[in-house]
Amino acid sequence: MASLRNALLASAVTALSFTVAPGALANGLSFSTRTTANGLGSNIVNGVYVSGGNIYAATIDGVSISPVSGISFTNYTTGQVDPNVNAVYVSGGTIYAATAGGLSISTNGGSSFTTNYTTAEGLGDDYVNSVFVSGGTIYAATAGGVSISTDEGSNWVNYTTTNGLGGDVVLGVYASGSTIYAATAGGLSISTNGGTSFTNYTMTQGLGNNYVNGVYVSGGNIYAATEGGLSISPDDINSISFTNYTIANGLGSNAVYDFYADGGKI
Repeated sequence: MASLRNALLASAVTALSFTVAPGALANGLSFSTRTTANGLGSNIVNGVYVSGGNIYAATIDGVSISPVSGISFTNYTTGQVDPNVNAVYVSGGTIYAATAGGLSISTNGGSSFTTNYTTAEGLGDDYVNSVFVSGGTIYAATAGGVSISTDEGSNWVNYTTTNGLGGDVVLGVYASGSTIYAATAGGLSISTNGGTSFTNYTMTQGLGNNYVNGVYVSGGNIYAATEGGLSISPDDINSISFTNYTIANGLGSNAVYDFYADGGKI
């Protein structure tokens, strides 16, 4: 279950660490660490996002925000049904917090999360693993499917295995135009028609494992974080074929939970 997975991940994460020098990748990584002593809601950090000069940390006790220049956090929990935040996404000044009790939204910089969407509004499940926003459309990866809203959350349409998803537990989601990529507990599912139908890809197409924790598309490639490695395929819906990378290629573990790709760097 997604909740168990996140609990296991959380037990291994003790604080937020980050590089501070633009040239760090070229010269060898050098990390600084911030904890509750610096204002984090918790030392257990599930995710991080950077936007508009701010760092947003998803902790098990709220969304913690800091200017990149200062690295001193203010933690926000107001209005969240469950302060356990699995992931955070920021778009146009709006903060979207994927929590264990719904999708919480703030339009005032986190001072208050006045809106929380749950199954009552049509989400597939109250447990939201991640969120992605594109072109005014919100995509929520829940423990009960991919939920999509085109009106800022007032109404949702939920897609499940009935629509071809590899599993109803969705760990991550990414969208580009009408193409939706869903990381599920049963494979990587792709829809080219806005979610009406998905095609599911598994180890048969080269995935390291059918349990996919996250997905991202960049530079013409699809990246899938699996329990058996980082799998990469050209983003060609007519020819999806993954190459999988593991500890044999230098990964610290074959279980990959999250990642980011920028140009030729992963």
